Amino acid sequence: MIPSVRVLAAAASPGEAVRCLVTAGVGEEAARSLAANGSARVLLLEGLGADEARTISALAALHGGAVDTVHSVSGGGHRLAVAASLQILRSIFSPQQFNQPGLAPLADRAMRLLEQESPSATLWAFGRRSLDLSRRPCIMGILNVTPDSFSDGNTYFDRFRAVDRALEMEAEGADIIDIGGESTRPFSPPVDVDEELRRVVPVVEALAGRLSIPISVDTYKAAVVRATMNAGAEIANDISGLTFDDAMSAAVAESGAGLVVMHTRGTPDSMQLSTGYDDIMADVVSFLGQSLHRARAAGIPDERVVIDPGIGFGKSVAGNLEILRRLSEFAGLGRPVLLGTSRKTFIGKVLGREVDERLFGTAATVALGVARGASIFRVHDVKAMRDVADMAHAIAYPAD
Repeated sequence: MIPSVRVLAAAASPGEAVRCLVTAGVGEEAARSLAANGSARVLLLEGLGADEARTISALAALHGGAVDTVHSVSGGGHRLAVAASLQILRSIFSPQQFNQPGLAPLADRAMRLLEQESPSATLWAFGRRSLDLSRRPCIMGILNVTPDSFSDGNTYFDRFRAVDRALEMEAEGADIIDIGGESTRPFSPPVDVDEELRRVVPVVEALAGRLSIPISVDTYKAAVVRATMNAGAEIANDISGLTFDDAMSAAVAESGAGLVVMHTRGTPDSMQLSTGYDDIMADVVSFLGQSLHRARAAGIPDERVVIDPGIGFGKSVAGNLEILRRLSEFAGLGRPVLLGTSRKTFIGKVLGREVDERLFGTAATVALGVARGASIFRVHDVKAMRDVADMAHAIAYPAD
């Protein structure tokens, strides 16, 4: 397991704070005491070795922090919960305390999380592009060239209609066009490589010289990445987090493409059959940390990678809402967060709305996502969500 650190998101109520702390491994009595102390923050360090956990525990006790250690839910290491005031946490994780090679990077990340008001990474660089995500949220317009996607299946299956819609989305304020040739809705059957290429490559070729914004391809297949990047695409959006195709990492590395790694549990045809988690945040953070490690091992630098918690992929309604409440915890992974909630089933279940009636529910998730640190939003309704994201950003992050 790859060591990681995150700050437990502030809970909406003392009762909710206790639940989050207990789920994170803090003893119930300690959790109740901490929840009553609004000044306390909780750092969760996961995937630690036994010696690393003992060292940090001793430092925390020395400086007066509350510590609880448990075996990680995801296996392969220890999880350490350190709760204290900001001043004490700064003392515990000061650079002078950590000179061990295995602990120094973790301590450095902890300090950066503690010191920065908005700790999420704000630069996404790939190819000849460099997107500064601190200036305003990035809108990724969805273009499904499929006959069966859950929301707009068959609408843009015709290549000429697809090209027109992409140009329209750019005019509406999209920063990226994300083209998908295979539906990944729950219980959807897979599409073979040749069929996916027939759907996607002609659209990419037709748009490559006409769009001024980058083209992303929503695929988990290395062969599709190679063909579409050669045709003019610049980003690979992999719902599997580099786990479905062993050749995917190399294909992205060789192409110089940007990369989105998403969390899922199982393939689309089976993912909604297993949606229970002991600690959903620990599982998703651990999975994405492993995806980042795979990317690095293949020679893909961090600056080219964005993370996506995978709303709707192997998660219940309650699980999706939990992730949205605690989005800020993903800052510990050190990469920008992409959020894909547009028109999804959990919105329909919460509000009792059909797919074409989920605009306002989607808008609520985008606004909250901006406030809690997400910076890229994958949406169908580009014009409306451009306004929602920009307004939420103006409120949450006032200009200097």
